[in-house]
Amino acid sequence: MSRGGRDKDRSEESERKCIATGETQPKSGLIRFVVGPENQVAPDLAEKLPGRGIWVSSTRAALDKAAKKGLFARAAKAPVTVPDDLPALMEQMLVRRVIELISLARKSGAAVAGYEKVKDWLGREDARVLIQAENGSERGKSKLSTPYGGNYIGWLTAEELGLAFGREKVIHAALGAGGLTKRVVEEAQRLKGLRVELTGAASTAGAVEGGKGRRKGQEKLNER
Repeated sequence: MSRGGRDKDRSEESERKCIATGETQPKSGLIRFVVGPENQVAPDLAEKLPGRGIWVSSTRAALDKAAKKGLFARAAKAPVTVPDDLPALMEQMLVRRVIELISLARKSGAAVAGYEKVKDWLGREDARVLIQAENGSERGKSKLSTPYGGNYIGWLTAEELGLAFGREKVIHAALGAGGLTKRVVEEAQRLKGLRVELTGAASTAGAVEGGKGRRKGQEKLNER
């Protein structure tokens, strides 16, 4: 949803074709790869590396297929070396990237952690994103609601989220408005594709609607 007429509509987002599924979709759902000087396939999460981009949907199935069926070599039109266990590697890289971005948001004052602080931000409508640890108490998490028209991230662990805030564990966090928030949401979306499908289609549907369990205000999020 646009705010102040400044955000672009989703339909205007750049699209790319996945070499594994053959589907064209917004870049936010794919991972860019390039072929290095020694013909090694390298992930380019920042989308800044030189060379022709090779795009793969951010799901385990698509990455597995691209790696095992020789699709990177076909796209590059040359023999290439693909990293071992590509889906696991990409999950690790995306987790690290999301944690780093949340940490940067915290340092700029655009992120808070802890139930009371998050509740306060939500009450004052300062929060644009609610983040809750996947392994946190469902009873405790149900007491907080996704911001109206905002986003929910629920597939990081308490330990991973804690790294972003310099703590052992964090269950509840929130992000305010700003460029970093948009980047966190985009990278978390890619990570979701690698994590939620592990538990089956039913859990995948739940994650699309805001992770584990529907949060209040989620109806508006689904319209975005």
